[in-house]
Formats: sequence, structure tokens, C-alpha cells
Amino acid sequence: MTENFPDLEFNETSGASATPTVGELDLEQRSSLRRLTRGVNTYTDEQSDGYDVEYRKLRLEKVVLVGVWTEGTVAQIEARLAELRALAETAGSDIVDMLYQKRDKPDSGTYIGSGKVNELKTIVMESGADTVICDGELSPGQMIALEKALDVKVIDRTMLILDIFAQHAKSKEGKAQVALAQMEYLITRVRGWGGALSRQAGGRAGSNGGVGLRGPGETKIEADRRRLRMDMAKLRKEIAGMKTSREIKRERRDAAAIPQVAIAGYTNAGKSSLINSLTGAGVLVEDALFATLDPTTRRANLRDGRAVVFTDTVGFVRHLPTQLVEAFRSTLEEVLAADVVLHVVDGSDPFPLEQIVAVNKVIGDIVEETGRPAPPEILVVNKIDAADPLVLAELRHRLDDVVFVSAHTGEGIEELETRLELFLNSLDAHVHLRVPFTRGDVVARVHELGTVLSEDYDDAGTLIEVRLPASLAGELKEFLVDTDPDTE
Repeated sequence: MTENFPDLEFNETSGASATPTVGELDLEQRSSLRRLTRGVNTYTDEQSDGYDVEYRKLRLEKVVLVGVWTEGTVAQIEARLAELRALAETAGSDIVDMLYQKRDKPDSGTYIGSGKVNELKTIVMESGADTVICDGELSPGQMIALEKALDVKVIDRTMLILDIFAQHAKSKEGKAQVALAQMEYLITRVRGWGGALSRQAGGRAGSNGGVGLRGPGETKIEADRRRLRMDMAKLRKEIAGMKTSREIKRERRDAAAIPQVAIAGYTNAGKSSLINSLTGAGVLVEDALFATLDPTTRRANLRDGRAVVFTDTVGFVRHLPTQLVEAFRSTLEEVLAADVVLHVVDGSDPFPLEQIVAVNKVIGDIVEETGRPAPPEILVVNKIDAADPLVLAELRHRLDDVVFVSAHTGEGIEELETRLELFLNSLDAHVHLRVPFTRGDVVARVHELGTVLSEDYDDAGTLIEVRLPASLAGELKEFLVDTDPDTE
């Protein structure tokens, strides 16, 4: 089972200000976790602990990465292993070696062929590695075969991502969602050895315990699965209650008529940095995968004075485990509830187009499951200060209607705000209002939620030409004087 440290966070920054932000405090806590796990000779301790390999603690210290190359170029398989390396390092491990094998498809018995297993065993013994991570989802049989051959802990990509989520989840809902995803993954991988782990033992020889006690009884594997199913049912009930609370908060935001902007994209694409550039919110930022798990909602004003709510969501990744998509459904639905999505792409990645495909696939799955349409999106290519000029040239050629920005240097942020303002304007109603002097609350609300184009006064009250959300314009129809028939 994965060892969870959900409340500890990591910090690699220095020179913090006298009054640290919430994000800086989160990073400091995350740092303490990784310092805690480093320096432990896990291989020696766990080899001598007397337990079977499947019950050893998952402490990712010295790790060997293994991949199978079934399609694509050498550069693509190396990029995928580099992503697996980043995932493993985010979980707190030291990478001692990486290897991959070119095959038509993964070996059904050991994921890699028997020759590669022998080569891998030599690497594990020489390096003292205590964990092997495979870039794919292993079947229970493949995992058992590799563990028996290597005599070290073997995990797959899904298990690694679940471990990272377990470390980074902070909110009650996030922890419950991660726990549910882990249980859904583990319930098919609970292992035992029949009668040797029986809860009820037989009696006299040949009688199996006598009247009423014949048969092996409930084995340990059956009891473990039953307990997991009970715990999963309990967690689903808790998450359903939390989803109701989230929906109530969302309805309140909808009632406030404030435009909602979701920031979605591949993990480590710079979504949190972008929301900080747009709002100055001080959201946790770390150069690591899945630094943000719990949705962060911040209110800010655009340059035209319009109030907007930005929501920073959990990042997506290639082959995101289905268990996580299911467990984080209520969180991911924040994307579908938005008026517009800023789809952030890492321009410094060697294959950013593959990131776009992966994110669109996850959003498409959510749309299919919920039956709700996906909102319009603005594609934002981030980290252009660190990107390869050839990659950026390809993106400019292949993609239409894209904003290129750098959240680090601020380049392109004004253009992004302008693009966002223009899109929100297209959702507005252009109206003229006459508000009595006694209704100063209405004038204040119009200034807060709309874009005031002109303001004047006559004997009857305040004359305002304004762009407003269509829902709010309907509420203020009693003050309507003239309506522009063109919705701009």
C-alpha cells in the first residue's frame, strides 16, 4: 500500500519574503517530506524486514525506469521516459537508471521479454535499487512475475501517479478522492494464496472442523476485498455529499453573474503561474508534476474593470488513470461549469501537440459521461521564454487562434487579457439603463459586474450605457431604456 503524507508539502525556493504566501508555506512543507524520505537505505531495510515484497512500504528512493517502445520515434519514447522520470522525482525518488525495449506490444507475462528481465535484474543488483517503475499499466500477473524475478518492489505508471496524488492532496475532498482511486486500483490486485491464508482453520484430519465448519471459510484475500468494498462505498457516499456542497457554491457563483474562467491543461504546463500573473493570487507554484490537486478559485478584475472568477484545476497527463478521472469527476466538472476555458499548453515541451490531444481526450471523456457540453476555449501556449523556436514555429503553423505567453516574464499576458475581455464581451448584452438616484446599489452592481461604456445624469436618475452578462441584464429590465439589438 502507498504510504500517504497528504499534509506535507515541498519547497525548493529561497529568499522568501518576511510574510510568506500560502503557496510558499505549502512548498516549505512539501520540502520537509522529501528531506524526510531521502538518505534512508530502503533496499537494505526492506530486504531484511521479513515481509513479502508486496507488503513493503512504497518509499521511492533508488529507482529504475522501464519502458516499452511500441510506436513513434526515438525522440518520442525518450520524451515519455523523461516524463516518467519527472513523475518519479515528484514522488521523491532518485533515478539510478532507465531502459526501454522495442517491441510490437508489451510481453503478456513480464511486460518486457525474459532477456530484458535478466538485464534489469543485473542493473537492480548493481545499483542497489529498491523499486522498478514501468511506463504503462501492469496486469496483476505481470507485476507478480516481475517482483518474483527481481525481488524488489515493482509499480506501474498508474500506481506512481496515485502515490503523487496521495502526497499532494490537502483538502478533505481531495484526500477522499485519492483514497477512493487507490482502492479502486488495488481491489483487483489484492493477492493471497488460498487456504494458507484462511480465516477459519480445519479441525481433525479429514473432517475440516466438523459439523458446520467444513470448507476453507473466508480467506484473507476475500476478507481484504470485502473490507475494501465497504470502505469504497463509504468514501463514495462522503464524496457525493461533498459534491452537493460544491454544486451549492457553484450555484452561488452563477447567481452572482460573475464570469467564470477555468484554467485547464497538461500537468506542469504553468497553469498556477498563469493564474498568479493574471490575479496576483499567490497560488502554490512548483516545477513539478501535479503540484496542484485541489481547485483554487480566485476573484480578480480585468483591465476594463470587469470582475472575473478564475479556477485553477488539477492537471491532466497522458494515460491519466481511469480511477482518477472517476474519483475526481466532481473536481473536473469545474471545467464544464465555466463560461470559458483557458487551455494552457507547455511550449517548452518537445511535443506540445501530444499534450493538447491528451487534455482534449480527458475533457471529451468527462463530456461524454456527464452529457454536458464543453465550454468554448482559448488556447494558451505558455513558457515561450524557454521554448525551442522551431517548436513555436510549428505551433504557429499548425494551430489557429492561439495566444503565446510567458507567465514567468509577463510576455503576452496583456494580449491574453484583451482576448479574454473580447470573448466575455461577446457573451454580454449591450444595454442602456436609467437608474433612480435612490438605487445606488444597482449602479454599484453594474460597475462591479459590467463594463461601463458611458455614464450621465438627468432629472430621473443615472443614465448608464453598459455591457452586462445576459442574465443580469434580464434582472435589470425594469431600468431598461434602450437596448442595442446587436450583441457584441
